[in-house]
Amino acid sequence: MLIEPCSVATFRDTTGVRFELAKFKCHSMKHEKSQELKEKIAILPDTPGVYMYFDKEGTVIYVGKAKNLKRRVSSYFNRTHDVLRTNLLVRNIADMKYIVVPTEQDALNLENSMIKEYKPRYNVLLKDDKSYPWIVVTNELYPRVFLTRQHVRDGSKYYGPYTNTAVARTVLELIAELYPVRTCRIPITPDYLARGKGRRCLQYHIKRCKGCCTGEIDPDTYNGYIDRVRQILRGETQELMTYLRGEMERLSMELRFEEAQELKQSYRLLENYRSKSVIVSQTIGDVDVFGFDDDGGNEVYVNYMHVRRGAVVRSVTLRYRRSLEESKAQILGYAMEEIRLALGVEYDEIIVAEAPEVEMTGITFTIPRRGDKAKLLEVSERNARQNRVDDLKHMERHNPEERVDKLMERMKADFRLSELPRHIECFDNSNIQGTNPVASCVVFRNGRPSKKDYRHFNIRTVEGPDDFASMKEVLTRRYTRLMEEGQGLPQLIVVDGGKGQLSSAVEALDEMGLRGQIAVVGIAKRLEEIYFPGDSVPLYIDKNSETLRVVQHLRDEAHRFGITHHRNRRSKSALVSELDGIKGIGPKTAEALLQHFKSVKRLREAAEADIAAIIGPAKAKLVVNSLSTPGPQSGSPNNI
Repeated sequence: MLIEPCSVATFRDTTGVRFELAKFKCHSMKHEKSQELKEKIAILPDTPGVYMYFDKEGTVIYVGKAKNLKRRVSSYFNRTHDVLRTNLLVRNIADMKYIVVPTEQDALNLENSMIKEYKPRYNVLLKDDKSYPWIVVTNELYPRVFLTRQHVRDGSKYYGPYTNTAVARTVLELIAELYPVRTCRIPITPDYLARGKGRRCLQYHIKRCKGCCTGEIDPDTYNGYIDRVRQILRGETQELMTYLRGEMERLSMELRFEEAQELKQSYRLLENYRSKSVIVSQTIGDVDVFGFDDDGGNEVYVNYMHVRRGAVVRSVTLRYRRSLEESKAQILGYAMEEIRLALGVEYDEIIVAEAPEVEMTGITFTIPRRGDKAKLLEVSERNARQNRVDDLKHMERHNPEERVDKLMERMKADFRLSELPRHIECFDNSNIQGTNPVASCVVFRNGRPSKKDYRHFNIRTVEGPDDFASMKEVLTRRYTRLMEEGQGLPQLIVVDGGKGQLSSAVEALDEMGLRGQIAVVGIAKRLEEIYFPGDSVPLYIDKNSETLRVVQHLRDEAHRFGITHHRNRRSKSALVSELDGIKGIGPKTAEALLQHFKSVKRLREAAEADIAAIIGPAKAKLVVNSLSTPGPQSGSPNNI
């Protein structure tokens, strides 16, 4: 079964902000279900994440992880499975949701926590209470470091979780090789040391311990070792990696290859080692996270994540439409109230990028700048952005006109235009130290490339590498011709360059009497900088904005198109110059050879009969005789 949106419930508060929540209907027809599932899968991202399958009652029946969400989810529906249980699962799927995460390990940790939270009927491996292990540094006078699956709130520091126990054990073994960390369970306190009943153990005699139980090493010195252990457990493993590499080289030099191979395996495990997870963290208790995605338009996305005992167990994304220029802080307040009422959540601590414009007694707002909470907020914002991308893809498939209209409105606002930029042209110059100067013009219509309208220009009037004069010449030629032929002019011109190229473009438009009829902007080397005529302060477009994505595409296309033409022209000039020295071979003959053979090398390797087929036997003989005669070689007496 598949759930498909059939209507939208809109919630509006007193300020006019609307929240839309899709209602769903179920389809039982096999063909209809298959088509709708294909459509839903088509917009899945190619990123790590966790997917959840729901039955027609809205119950979670399966939770799975994926390195590539699109590929993994697709595999359920594109074939009949050998395992009956999998076929039963697919038959009962009515809806699917997903959460994107930064890494595959985060996906594994999130899957683990969600299986424990929802206990899906088709997940059998993790139905028990078994958890992934952590490495703990105890809160003692002489801290211990060991592997555990239990979390005790006694001030100890936990690192992990470790989805690969072998990696955790390797880290512990290597730490033991580097630092004299005690392994005994004796509760060493000042009173214990004062009684003097400690006894040296085997670890002391093999120099794996400094005699903590007898007080032979003072706590400050010992805790210096522990600080370096904590550094390794935080993921700063360079010291450990350097040590292992040195040991491998030493053992290899001593021809102890088996021992070196064992260290090599440990080294590779450590390369894949991750000391902590964003999704599961013992430093975070029960918190709520609100991530925000706003590209400056009317639609705003707010992602909510609920964290219980340090693990993410729920994720919901809301979409709002601005109607009265509401601020980010205002919309966050609406989202918090909406979630509280809809899900019955009681907040204690909320992680946000900025505090909402609403007073909530008894609630702590945390605005993290670094650490686990900052990374968790980043994951929430990533999911908000992904929902925007999914909605845009869905709109593009079902209502492309509306999708284009929204993009045009967004670009019109960002570039301060008086009309929608349906027709945009971008110019770029290419030359190498002034040789073979060319320019390219690419054309976008409704935000997409119109390749049949692309144009190349060979610079005619400019001597040397003068990008400003080249830009002026190209714009003058382009728009003089368009006006002579009565063709439509663009609403926006984008020139690749900063204030200098922009000034040249404005000069050209002034001389043609087009100033004010066509908007023009310049892009500096960093794509975030957009310059307007007469304004020395650049505009910085939001990095997540659709406008910036179109501008990036424009610039990339103009650069690619110009470089291709420049490369072809250099090849052509190289071939023609070599043929120019052959008596009896004129420019038209050389051009014909260029078009057919493409390069001097291919022409030199061609049979005389093949060349004669292009330019005739007499001229072919001249070409063959000339190209087969070796010229002066580098380093020969003729070049001295």
